[in-house]
Amino acid sequence: MNSNRRENIFKVIMLVILVAIVTFVLTSIFMYNYFRSDSGAKYIIVEGTDTSNINKTLSGIKNIIDSKYIGVINENDLISGAIKGYVAGLKDPYTEYYTPEEMKEIEAEVMGNFVGIGIYMTVNTEDNVIVVISPIKDTPAEKAGILPGDIISKVDDVSYTGEQLTLAANKIKGEEGSSVKLEIIRNGETLNFEIKRESIKINHVKSEVLENNIGYISFYTFDEGSSDEFKTNLVDLREKGIKSLIIDIRNNGGGIVDEALKIADYILDKESVSLITVDKEQSEEISYSKNDPIIKDISIIVLTNEGTASASEILAGALKDNGKAKVVGTNTYGKGVIQQLMTLLDGSGLKITTNEYFTPNRNKINEIGIKPDEIVENQDNEIIQDKSKDLQLQKAIELLKQ
Repeated sequence: MNSNRRENIFKVIMLVILVAIVTFVLTSIFMYNYFRSDSGAKYIIVEGTDTSNINKTLSGIKNIIDSKYIGVINENDLISGAIKGYVAGLKDPYTEYYTPEEMKEIEAEVMGNFVGIGIYMTVNTEDNVIVVISPIKDTPAEKAGILPGDIISKVDDVSYTGEQLTLAANKIKGEEGSSVKLEIIRNGETLNFEIKRESIKINHVKSEVLENNIGYISFYTFDEGSSDEFKTNLVDLREKGIKSLIIDIRNNGGGIVDEALKIADYILDKESVSLITVDKEQSEEISYSKNDPIIKDISIIVLTNEGTASASEILAGALKDNGKAKVVGTNTYGKGVIQQLMTLLDGSGLKITTNEYFTPNRNKINEIGIKPDEIVENQDNEIIQDKSKDLQLQKAIELLKQ
């Protein structure tokens, strides 16, 4: 009897298991058909797609959009958005895709003429925020009180993350005479600014003679023609009898590398190493000064701060490592990578990081910066309009008097 009882129990257990299996199979078939159906399910299985193959994936998504999307489809916008997203996947704050319209704006900026508020911005990838490298001298941003290191959290009440830098930059630009609202985070405090847009014409170089026949040249950017402007100003200062020189590249966010190298060429001895770059294949390219210097046997001091970035750091590193200048101020920004801007056939563009650069002594700059010989801080890293209160400038003058 016990044997029959055990047999009956076994049959019941097997029946339960069989029912469970059948139920699972039927449910799986139903759910599979549900997700494959046209019943408005939230999840759709797309046959033939493979996320490891961008062409197949985009083709599958395009088919869904074409067959399902009820709005107006603009193919050009879809293509631009797809390319921007693909490039953004690199998570490199300096590599970007530009539409033809954006490329025209960039070309205007390189020539030193555009409408905006006048700031250089970058991405802090660690915190995914937009950071001001520096305001441009004598522009609405500087006059409003925007400072290096400010975090731009909102533009016209819309929040932007670091990966949305291009969107934020386009939002900040606009028609001349109109205004833009910025929400700024500075040292944990939230500040609000409303700044009127202007046509920004960048004067690359400004010079004068200070006390004790000290020449002073300040750079706001290294755009097209800035090296020629430097040479013109330097020759003019020499004719005025300067005995020493201060080169001010504080809040200079960089620009064209070749312009910085040409400026170094006016100061370095011929055949001196000015820059070392390393590409993806770890191949080195060494840049040398090509000409005899046009200025010799005078003391030079370079002023830097955390807004000194990119091409500015190349110049500071070249002069410091070759013993042609002392650096005074605060540590530079630390953008030690070089981008190449490519114009594509349709007028769009790709700015892509292609090289890392090092100083002549092979010092790494990226995310490290250049440490000054004399560390001197101004309040909030601001360039003081009153020269007598500019501690960094006064330290440079003091050293050159010795």
